[in-house]
Amino acid sequence: MKEQRTSYRAGLGNYASKVEAALGDIQNRDLVKRIWAKDHTVWRPDPTEITNRLGWLTVTDTMREQVSDLEAFAQEIGDTGFQHVVLLGMGGSSLGPEVLRQTIGPIPGYPHLIVLDSTLPSWIQPVTDSIDPKRTLFLVSSKSGATLETLSFYRYFRGLVEERAGPSEAGQNFVAITDPGTSLEKLAQEQGFRDAFLNPEDIGGRYSVLSFFGLVPATLTGVDIGKLMDRADSIRKECDTKVPVRENPGVWLGVVMGALALEGRDKLTLVTSPAIESFGLWVEQLLAESIGKEGKGIIPIAGEPLVAPGHYGEDRLFVFLRLEGDDNAAVDRAMDIIASSGHPWVRLDMGDRYDLGAEFYRWEFATSVAGAILDVHPFDQPNVQQAKDMTDMVLKERRIIGSLPQVEAGSSLPELLTGARQGNYVAIMAYLRQTPETDQALAQLRRRIIEHYHIPVTLGYGPRFLHSTGQMHKGGPDTGLFLQITTTHSHDLDIPGENFSFGVLAQAQALGDLKTLQAIKRRVVRIHLDSAGQGSLDELARTPI
Repeated sequence: MKEQRTSYRAGLGNYASKVEAALGDIQNRDLVKRIWAKDHTVWRPDPTEITNRLGWLTVTDTMREQVSDLEAFAQEIGDTGFQHVVLLGMGGSSLGPEVLRQTIGPIPGYPHLIVLDSTLPSWIQPVTDSIDPKRTLFLVSSKSGATLETLSFYRYFRGLVEERAGPSEAGQNFVAITDPGTSLEKLAQEQGFRDAFLNPEDIGGRYSVLSFFGLVPATLTGVDIGKLMDRADSIRKECDTKVPVRENPGVWLGVVMGALALEGRDKLTLVTSPAIESFGLWVEQLLAESIGKEGKGIIPIAGEPLVAPGHYGEDRLFVFLRLEGDDNAAVDRAMDIIASSGHPWVRLDMGDRYDLGAEFYRWEFATSVAGAILDVHPFDQPNVQQAKDMTDMVLKERRIIGSLPQVEAGSSLPELLTGARQGNYVAIMAYLRQTPETDQALAQLRRRIIEHYHIPVTLGYGPRFLHSTGQMHKGGPDTGLFLQITTTHSHDLDIPGENFSFGVLAQAQALGDLKTLQAIKRRVVRIHLDSAGQGSLDELARTPI
């Protein structure tokens, strides 16, 4: 096989013939040429949310023209003395920057990046405590310009900056990243933002990491975006129409994902080198929102504890993203054992951390191909709005009756797991602050469920996952068992200009998601922890199952 910038290899066993047949079909349909021609009929007869969502194919051309301006802006911010950059966003506007932050940053001499994408007061308060608002640049990032969480964050931090810098100067601490013509662009003009970066309109949120949404925060914090785009372009060239489909890294991965999903291997289990573990956050959204709909889906399993192969069902495809030079001994051993057990696997090799640019592009192209194979529209997100609408209804009901509505739901984990069977997966939806201790407790719970029931377990922190895997939960296959974990907010924060606080908003989002899952008859239980302390979560992690 031809060597790529980021090489790939696989052990597909009995599925190799299925992949070969699918590659032949791709070639016969001239699908790669049609994708590059932005032919919407690859996916649907109707061009809605397709022809205006394919700008990611050539986004590096557009962004290369912006490199010098972005670097000059970063120099301006550095000269101004900002110590932190806080990105206020959700979903597509936050997950890519978070991956770049964890993988490449922090870089000495540049402001420290903090990504805030949770309405929980227990997440917002530590951010508040760790920054000097007067010396912090806030990126208000939203494609639509109307994201409730993002605008709520803005109102809160705008108030803090005005207290320190005064109302007339506060706007200089804010930068908008949005599409042209949005209400956020107008807000930036009216309230004196330092700048507004208007993104190409033909790029959907989860495909936007190589646009302003990813590159503005990256440049500000010292990432060499020219190098990042060089790596993206290296794969882009290999995905061109001139490259045979069997040597095309984006087509090949998309065909493997799609063909194996049709054979029941629809649980794509991403295993990574330790330094690039956060890549799973981005892949989760890309796959779940793009492919999880119309009762179909590829279920991304990221960050799951590795267990003995005998605990894995026959619905797994393992993809190993390996970073050269990282501490790979443990994952190498685990993947060798998994490969020898007969499970199908793919290995993608990264030479260094800047190969993230190549992987972003590879996975975007692959996802578009997988959508064509599975006959799914990969660029819309029809079920995300359901939970948003239900949250609005919950908040309206609170305004009328003076309190949040009561919802009856199961509250026992064994009750939820009683119906577990092969082909199912468990989705842990944790409306908790993410800490190392929380991660450890939930990893313990995931491991116990996998080893006892032999089914995959995903983990999403709320409300972040509502803009990510939430689409798959509601629109994908009815194979999920949903565990919602909530807790009491012992400390709350007001949202200026709203009649509800962040704590109330977070509770409403959890209730809205629960009610939506119930309305479509998904299997769901809710466990409320009376204490925000670690003790009650540790008890849940040890509960008999």
